[in-house]
Amino acid sequence: ETHGISFRIQIGVKELLDTDVLLKLLFHLPVNYPSTVPDISVNSDQLTRAQCMDVKDKLLEQAKKHLSEPMVHDLILWVQQHLKDVIKQSATVCNEKTTLSKGTEDGIWMVLLHLDHMRAKAKYVKTVEKWASNLRLTGRLMFMGKIILILLQGDRSSIKEYLILQKTSKVDVDSSGKKCKEKMMSVLCETEVQSQHKRFQTFEIKEYSTLEELQKEFETAGLTTLFSEFVPPLFK
Repeated sequence: ETHGISFRIQIGVKELLDTDVLLKLLFHLPVNYPSTVPDISVNSDQLTRAQCMDVKDKLLEQAKKHLSEPMVHDLILWVQQHLKDVIKQSATVCNEKTTLSKGTEDGIWMVLLHLDHMRAKAKYVKTVEKWASNLRLTGRLMFMGKIILILLQGDRSSIKEYLILQKTSKVDVDSSGKKCKEKMMSVLCETEVQSQHKRFQTFEIKEYSTLEELQKEFETAGLTTLFSEFVPPLFK
């Protein structure tokens, strides 16, 4: 009712050399769909990151032509018919596009999330670990007293996909033990990783007994400003 719905569709498309390209499409339909275009994420083991971004851009262009009418089925038919052309075009502009996209949409991004609580902690932690691993995100899931923070680094498109999963999947249980979605998450900060920030090499779950310990984790990663701006207010 508040987040819309998300679903994955996997399709095989016969490509140039008659091999099957397996496309994994993640659609997030906002509440006011189809008056608003869906969020789309494209992944494929047979395509490069740049080609996946091109397919996504072309799908969004098509989506705009179908505004105010259900469009997912049309978009899937379109990509099955036009994938070859998109990949051909992508190959010709691949080199210049890659250097461009690295500095913008495809740079390394970072997001800091605050969770209000975890009732089914073990299951919740496992789910977050799995998503981070699948989307190749690194960072920390941090517990300090009642404060729960998730700090993630990775491709901007992967971070967007993580946020969709976090908001739309049943990750926890409510007070009566029924599975429920995360309704109390807030995005404290979402920004591009700068040169002074250190990259996390892995995704780890950590517990801290004092605020100083937590602060040290941020300082070690070159994120002192991020800490002082967003974390102390949570303890007030």
